[in-house]
Amino acid sequence: MNLHWQPADWELEFSFIRAQGAGGQNVNKVSSAVHLRFDIRRSTLPPAIKERLLALSDQRITAEGVVVIKAQEHRSQEMNRADAVARLVALAQSVAHVPKARRATKPTWGSQQRRLAGKAQRAGVKAGRGKVLE
Repeated sequence: MNLHWQPADWELEFSFIRAQGAGGQNVNKVSSAVHLRFDIRRSTLPPAIKERLLALSDQRITAEGVVVIKAQEHRSQEMNRADAVARLVALAQSVAHVPKARRATKPTWGSQQRRLAGKAQRAGVKAGRGKVLE
């Protein structure tokens, strides 16, 4: 399943905070870091993707089903905001891909015979390394 989804503006809740880490002239004065909150249950995502997101054991997803993403890489608020939205979309796309179910199979008769022949040959080589009897 390929997901081409962008969240609607009403689904996203932004709050701006001061970024952590080593500062310069700007860091202690400007709230450039972004907290993005996204309620999975109220969203416009397809139901199957909502279920997989809620089942995901990710520390960014709270027990109430809210995704909280903190973005503080960039110096500008707008770039951090875009980064947070991009990370939210990437998270949704990561659960959109359904892995193919694995079916248990047996080795073929020929592969079993080749394996046993190889083992017999190796056993012969090792047996030939023993002491020579007179």
